Amino acid sequence: MTRLTYATLDRLPKSIPSPLGRTPPTIGIVHFGPGAFHRAHQAAYVDALLADDPRWGIAAVSMRSKATVAALAEQDGLYTLAVRDADSSNRVIGAHRRFLGPDDAAQTHALLADPAVRLVTSTVTEKGYCLAADGTLDLSHADIVHDLAGTATPRSLIGWLVAGLDARRVAGIAPFVPMPCDNLANNGAKLHAALVAYARSRDARLADWIAGEVRVPSTMVDSITPASDAALYADVAETLGLEDRAAVQRESFVQWVIEDIGVPLGPDLASVGATITRDVASYEKAKLRILNGAHSTLAYVGLLRSATSVADAMRDADLAGFVDAMIRDNIMPMLPATAGLDLDAYRAAVLQRFRNPVIVHRLDQIAQDGSQKLSYRLGDTLIANRREGRMPAGIVTAFGAWVAFLIRQARAGTPIVDPAGEHLAAAARDGTPADVVARLIDAALGFPPELRGDDAVRAAVADAAERIARGNWSALEARHAD
Repeated sequence: MTRLTYATLDRLPKSIPSPLGRTPPTIGIVHFGPGAFHRAHQAAYVDALLADDPRWGIAAVSMRSKATVAALAEQDGLYTLAVRDADSSNRVIGAHRRFLGPDDAAQTHALLADPAVRLVTSTVTEKGYCLAADGTLDLSHADIVHDLAGTATPRSLIGWLVAGLDARRVAGIAPFVPMPCDNLANNGAKLHAALVAYARSRDARLADWIAGEVRVPSTMVDSITPASDAALYADVAETLGLEDRAAVQRESFVQWVIEDIGVPLGPDLASVGATITRDVASYEKAKLRILNGAHSTLAYVGLLRSATSVADAMRDADLAGFVDAMIRDNIMPMLPATAGLDLDAYRAAVLQRFRNPVIVHRLDQIAQDGSQKLSYRLGDTLIANRREGRMPAGIVTAFGAWVAFLIRQARAGTPIVDPAGEHLAAAARDGTPADVVARLIDAALGFPPELRGDDAVRAAVADAAERIARGNWSALEARHAD
């Protein structure tokens, strides 16, 4: 089958939006890590902007592998964004203009030094920022050690960014704006501090210049983006009448929250739907507690009630009603009012996303790593309620479901997928639910350390776990919260 390229764009069905006839963009953005999420998320925003402002084409840089950029180059940077929801759609994205891999270091250096490049974004996963456990730059990280040794081709994002900023400082050119787009709390401040720390290991004057002149906005990004697979490629080929080996898919919901740093980013991303705010942290907190907290609750309760996916769990009317009540009554009252953030609308959007019949989000995957996730997803809400003298019944039930899930797994000899899996299994292998809860709280496994002295919480969670372990789901059927 003929491949999707600019030369074949005119063969597309007229119902599919594409960059056909649009002014070819120039490069104004460099992006590190052009994986599926970037192409389904940030690039879609930029593509919408290019219709009116062609200055912001993207140069895609892959630091590790040529595969993605090679696939993009073969198709002139074009690919299909397949939105998968109750009402699905397809759109051809044409935001990328350069495709650079590990062997193209000279071109990457030149782009970072180019004054036309105003924004440098990244989706390299949390590990890609080479941070230590406390959020500061890990100077002993192998990639950082390599880059500080003076190589011409950095291995780390930090090394590349500092090299580009140094070139601009030497040339008397204003710095670009580095903007991390990975879901790492307070990611802008952490990246800025990492850049300064790296630079200080090389040149104190460079470090001072970065500290004083470079602004790094924090961001929050959100859209479920399943991996591309053979079924997607076949469906896209049938729809387009062209082969597309770079197609990506995501849900219809998409969110990009960007910190207002007081200086222009370059591209007017707000004009195409991004939220510019001085309070990214409140958006992060809402996502963590509402979306992620509800996700974990659906996972443990849903698995215990024989559901397998998020959409499957949401078809359980009692469970769906319980989660809705937990968000409204336990979580939302503990979140700060934030300009531009309508918590009730966000709650409704989250629940609608969970009902998406097309994207299969498996509960057993969400249930992994609970010892690390729950203290933030649910524990912070529990603490906030307790500080106000409340016992949030929905959150307590959710924790009880996790404990009942651990008991079921441990006593069936089923591995618990968690970095602390062996400790969780040991805690849950014998004794009453109250014994298990006490062991978990005392070890701060899944529960915040602040709860160690809260006997009322111990008793409430133990009671919920015991009822659920016996198959008593009255808490859900009543849909009650405090």
